[in-house]
Amino acid sequence: MEFEKFNPVIEKVNKKIEELLVGKPENLYNAARHLSRGGGKRIRPLLCMLSCKAIGGRKNDALNTGVAIELIHTFTLIHDDIMDKDELRRGVPSVHAKFGEPTAILAGDLLFAKAFEICNPEIKGVLARASSEICEGQELDMSFEKRDDVSEEEYLEMIKKKTAALFEASTMSGAIIGKGNEKEVEALSTYGLNIGMAFQIQDDILGVIADEEKLGKPVGSDIVEGKKSLIAIKTLEQLQQPQKEELIRILKKEKNTVAEIERAVGLFREYNAIDYCKKKAERLIEDAKRPLQEIPDSEAKDDLIEIADFVVGREI
Repeated sequence: MEFEKFNPVIEKVNKKIEELLVGKPENLYNAARHLSRGGGKRIRPLLCMLSCKAIGGRKNDALNTGVAIELIHTFTLIHDDIMDKDELRRGVPSVHAKFGEPTAILAGDLLFAKAFEICNPEIKGVLARASSEICEGQELDMSFEKRDDVSEEEYLEMIKKKTAALFEASTMSGAIIGKGNEKEVEALSTYGLNIGMAFQIQDDILGVIADEEKLGKPVGSDIVEGKKSLIAIKTLEQLQQPQKEELIRILKKEKNTVAEIERAVGLFREYNAIDYCKKKAERLIEDAKRPLQEIPDSEAKDDLIEIADFVVGREI
């Protein structure tokens, strides 16, 4: 899929973000704009606007809410990077690395406030619920780092909250703004939830096997941070002592060597955990596309199907 076809929509989103994030103190607004200027595919606002269009609305009707969703997403990235002590994001210094932690925290808070300033009034409850779930998911993710017995079911519940909730809010919001009926809103919500789950699993995969330059952050950072990704969970389930103890030791270590990261990746490959996750993501994409049968055929619907396939085929 060539994402360039969506450039006119993405440019509208970027322009709106630039217009909104102007103010003083300049240092705070520079920090708030930093990641947005660093790139990103704007997939969440795109999904919001396409969902609106797919049920007969106008994409521009959902522009402000799409931008609001992107601001919330960026807010979560800034705070995640602080918590995970990540120095890079999208190939540029993370906000806290460039502007310092206090300003980064304020920049995230500013983005969150601006999101509710600009979104469509009927969507505020949807975005508030999604934001609450993101916080719950992030806490679960951090708590998993201290445990060696995280299950696949627990992981899926965590990514449902931390990542998929905002995808679901994107498509649900678009459907509501487009005045979809109950079945259409439910169908697009289910679509968004499932591609959000698949998106996170693909992120976990890319964090292990992607090209570091394309990824924009160090490959293996999830290993260094001790994240209990589905890849790690499925590997730990199969390992016998002492290999299990070895992988747990690597995941718990604060600073891993290149050799230790390569050893963990080797175990992931040896026990087919990466392939398992790929298949899981592909099944979620099929689960995402199925409800779209409730949506009338259109170019926007075709675009939603293409984006679902893109999610599991992307390299960044």
